[in-house]
This record gives sequence, structure tokens and C-alpha cells, in this order.
Amino acid sequence: MRSPTRISSPRPHNSHRESYSDDSRGAARRDAENAAHRHADDAAAQHEARHDADRDAPSAPYSNPYEELAELADPYDPDDPLGLGLKPDDDDTSDLGSAGGKDGVNGEEGEPWSPPDHGRSRRGRRRGRGRFKAVPLTAKAVIGVLVLAALAVLADRCAVMYVERKAEAALQKKLKLATAPNVTIHGFPFLTQVVDKKLTQVDVAVPDVAADRVSLAEVNVQAQDIRLNADLPTSIKGAVVDRMKGDVLLAFEDLDRELGASQVRFRAFGPNSVRADGKLPVAGQNVSLHAMAHIQRQGDRGISTEVTGMRLEIPGIATYRPGKNAGLRLHPKAAKQISEDTAKARALLEVPSVAERLGIAPEPAGRARQDDKQLDKITGSPSFVPALTKVNLVDVTNEHPELVKKLGIDPTVAAALTKYKLPELSEKLSLSFQLPEKAKDIKIQNIGVEPDGIVADLTGTRMGFGKRP
Repeated sequence: MRSPTRISSPRPHNSHRESYSDDSRGAARRDAENAAHRHADDAAAQHEARHDADRDAPSAPYSNPYEELAELADPYDPDDPLGLGLKPDDDDTSDLGSAGGKDGVNGEEGEPWSPPDHGRSRRGRRRGRGRFKAVPLTAKAVIGVLVLAALAVLADRCAVMYVERKAEAALQKKLKLATAPNVTIHGFPFLTQVVDKKLTQVDVAVPDVAADRVSLAEVNVQAQDIRLNADLPTSIKGAVVDRMKGDVLLAFEDLDRELGASQVRFRAFGPNSVRADGKLPVAGQNVSLHAMAHIQRQGDRGISTEVTGMRLEIPGIATYRPGKNAGLRLHPKAAKQISEDTAKARALLEVPSVAERLGIAPEPAGRARQDDKQLDKITGSPSFVPALTKVNLVDVTNEHPELVKKLGIDPTVAAALTKYKLPELSEKLSLSFQLPEKAKDIKIQNIGVEPDGIVADLTGTRMGFGKRP
């Protein structure tokens, strides 16, 4: 591409030199025009010879005015292409590497030129180092202390978790537990307690502890001021607990499963009583069971149960109450139906012992067996139904099974009920238990009944485990 040329301003025409130049340039232009015309005529003649149809000669070639102006311009100077009179500096190529001089590629002493590295990462690193250098020395010290403190706390907590796991495994093995307990060590920092071999507080939660016929759903213990015989954190040989408190839960859900065989349900009934309701299979039939179990402390390591209000019911017919005054008696509804049924009422009066228990003398009873009016007079009396519900049918069941059957009671079931004794039934509902022998230093302090089960408070002092320190 041709470099631009500077066009100089026009000069006066009265200059002799310029006049001479203009005459010579005009003559040259005229010679060029004449030669162009001759060339055009020759071309036209040739064109006519080839194409007779086209006789028109082409016009003269177009002359570009810009070329004429360029001829009028000053000669082009490569050192000053803009015509501003500027000159190149001698040291202008010193920083161009291979651009010139002996320091370039062809020189003997210089090194090849390479582009500068403007990478963002290097600037970022320099900037980051610069910013950190700008942080005051006090702030750097605070940051360092905080980092060291965080590392110390992390190490302390890791040591705590390690010792807790070791303690859980040791307790499970020592107490022969089916499930590992949950051990939580309190106090901070832990490592200083390790050095002193004294722990401030340790919480232990032991689930599912066997205690006689029942299982303790959960035992929670808080041990305080514990002196260790250990090479922590790798070995725990023994300990002495200065003070201990906790509680034990005997859950109703476990009692239902273990004692009730999924047929008896236990629930709270007062601050120290539990009510039991359910079914009991008797002679192939299910009879309803109802009882009250009163909880009390037995010594300082156990809980005893006193069962009262025990009764077994043949729904809608009769109720059997075991115990010292055991008896099988009719429900008021059943007694009312018998008083309105002539055949059943006459069958009762035919047994002299039953008529006597009803308070009917032998002579009126004999007339009633023969006279329906006399029978209606006796059974229609307001005192007949209450008296009938008080008659104990235990002896009648054994001596007159046919009479029991007429009254709507299955003789087989009635006979099986009368064989149940209170101690046998009470044992089925006993909630008594003793603390495990391995926890001989733990004592029961208070007992209460809550919605979830029976809760006993535990206490202990100067308890030792393993080899004392």
C-alpha cells in the first residue's frame, strides 16, 4: 500500500522556475495524449477487422485527477512519511530487541526480545502478598492466636470422643450389656483434666438393663468428681466417683410386652399406683382382667408390688374375685334377667342353700316352686335382685353345675376361675425388681409413677470401679 504523501500549497505563477516547470509538464502531457490517441486508433482498427458489426472506436482513456495532484506533490521521504519535518532518534530501537543494532537477534551481545508476562495469577499473588504485608503486626498476632486456639479445641474434642468410646466399650463388657451405653464427658478443657486424672462430670445412659422379670428401659447416671486410675487416653484401669445421682425408668411399654403377653395393658393411676386391664384365657375363653398394683420401695435397692382389686369377669354374666373372700357372683344385669325368667328363678329356689342365701325361708321357697304367684311375689320384691348379686356361686359351681348352666354360666369356665388364687394372679402382674448386683453401690431413693412408666431416683457416694487410684 502506498504511503500517503503530503500535498504542498500552490505557489505563485509569476515564478520563473515554476513557469518553466509547468511548460515542460504540459508538453509531456500533450505527448502522452497523442500517443494514447494513436494507440486507441490502432486498437479500433483491429476491432473493426474482427467485428464488422461494431464500427465505433473507443473514446480516450480516463485520466485520474488524484494522480495529477500526486505529481504536483513534493517527493516522498520515507524517514518523514507525514511531512512534518521529524527525524528518528538514534536510541529509538534500544528496547526493541531484534529490531536493530547489535543487541538484536543478529547482534552478538543482546538477547532475543520476548513479550512481557501480564498473567493475572502472578499479579494476584503479588497483590495478595502485598495485602497481607499491609496487615498490622498486632492483627497478625491475634489471627495466629485464634488459629492455635482452634487447633487446641479440635484436639481436645477429639481426645474426649476417643475416651468416651473407650469407656463405653469397657462398661458394656464389665456389665455384660446387650447394648453399648452412651458416655458423655463434661468439662473443658479435657486435656487438663487428663493431666490431673480428675473429671468434673460424666453422664452415662444405659438402655435395656435386665432386672429380674422385667427390663429397665433406661438408666441415667450423672457421676461427679471422678478420680481416675488410668493412663489416658489409652487405658482406664479404675475410678472412684465421689457423688452420683440419676434415675431409672420401668416403661409401661416393656411391662405390656414382658408381663402382659400383649393382652394386658398397664397405665398410671395416681402417684404410686398402676392399673392393669386386659384379657386372660380361661378354659378356652377370654375373661376380662382388672387389677391395681401399688408400688413401694423395698429396702434401698428394690421395688415391690402389692396387687389389689383383682377381678376376672365373664362379660355381662358374672365376676370372680380371688383372695381370702374369693367368690363368683352374678352381674346386676344378669340377676335382673333371672328375676324375670320364671324357669331360672324356680331353679334357684329348688336349691335350699341358694334360697337360704337369698334370705327366703324354706316354706315360702317351697310354695314358690309350686305357685307362680308366690314366685312372682318373691322375685318382684325390690330386695331380690340385690340379694341375688351377693350370692357366692363358688360352692354352687362345684355342687350343682346344672344350675350354673341354667343361669347362663359355662360350668367349665366357672370351675377354672374358682381354681385361680390371688398369689398366682398377683405374680402375673408383679412389677417388682432389684437393681443389678454389679451396681451394688447404687441405691434407690424415691419412687413415683409417671405417664411413661415407673421412675425411681438413684443415688450413690464414694463408689469404686475397677482398681481404685
